Amino acid sequence: MYKLSTEDLIVFNKLYEEYHQRFLRFANSYVRDNYVAQDITTEALMYYWENRHSVDVQLSIPGYILTIIKHKSLNYLRHIAVCEEYSEQMKNYYQWELNSRITSLESCEPYELFTTEIQEIVEATLKSLPEQTRRIFIMSRYENKSHKEIAAQLNMTTKGVEFHMSKAFKLLRINLKDYFLLFLYFF
Repeated sequence: MYKLSTEDLIVFNKLYEEYHQRFLRFANSYVRDNYVAQDITTEALMYYWENRHSVDVQLSIPGYILTIIKHKSLNYLRHIAVCEEYSEQMKNYYQWELNSRITSLESCEPYELFTTEIQEIVEATLKSLPEQTRRIFIMSRYENKSHKEIAAQLNMTTKGVEFHMSKAFKLLRINLKDYFLLFLYFF
């Protein structure tokens, strides 16, 4: 381990007093952050001091330290650029994702979704009804015929038509029970 002499301290203090503010201004002119510039300058001075015995004596020591500050400043600025680029990419991604959700919600029509599902359930229920009940229900609901007209056309009583309609409604009510609660909740 190398022992620090009084002469070494005098040389370092002289270097520090004479150049520290210049080094700091140089670093700060690029990184534009006093604390970062201070760290870079201190690190550069420490690096030089720890490696001073391997530095060519022909070199300008302040020039050598400025070169170290330059490289440390470049590394810092490149790091900031990468962080900014990543941040911009993340911002763009979140903006795209937000716009996708907005577009999706704007184009979503819950009424149509429920209508399609309900229509499918109604059709399946009608297919499961006996032929006579299905025919009466279709005549009543889709062809807008009265019970009296249906009874006359099918040669049966109005009570018979009401019985078949009641049977169809009972099965529809059972199959659409989940939608009935939603209908009450939303409307």
